[in-house]
Amino acid sequence: MKMKNNVKHITLIKRFINDCDGVVLVEFAILLPMLLLVFAVMIEGSRLMWSYQSTISAVRDATRYLARVAPVDICSSGGNIAGYTADLTEIITKNIDGATIFPTGINVDSVVPVLTCTTGTFRVNPAPVVQVTANITVTFIFGSVFSFAGGSLASVTTTISDQSKVYGT
Repeated sequence: MKMKNNVKHITLIKRFINDCDGVVLVEFAILLPMLLLVFAVMIEGSRLMWSYQSTISAVRDATRYLARVAPVDICSSGGNIAGYTADLTEIITKNIDGATIFPTGINVDSVVPVLTCTTGTFRVNPAPVVQVTANITVTFIFGSVFSFAGGSLASVTTTISDQSKVYGT
């Protein structure tokens, strides 16, 4: 009788070991944090590259605009380009319809135009050169997901600049 019970227990243990019900759920639970981390990296990396490329294009457009509207004799006449800051900020942050070009979490912190008068053998001496610098902050939507990997990433701040010779009006 005791032998029968042992055989019965052994067959139950073998059946339990060979049972695969629920294995997929356990594997999914183990892989879920890694999958979320990969997903967050893909989304945040794409948003970062998109916003950075958009800002580069916008700063380039703003610099070209400033190079066209600033007077060519600004260095000799003692002019100032600080009055163009609002226009440059609008060029960088909005599209032609006036809508914001950046997705949620992307902020343009400041736009700074700078005028440099370069001396040399140029057609206009000193030659005016303008530079537009924009500071942007990217706040990550999925920043808390990075805690799965033991770190945290809330935001990134970067500076983008472009310069051009003034062709004037």
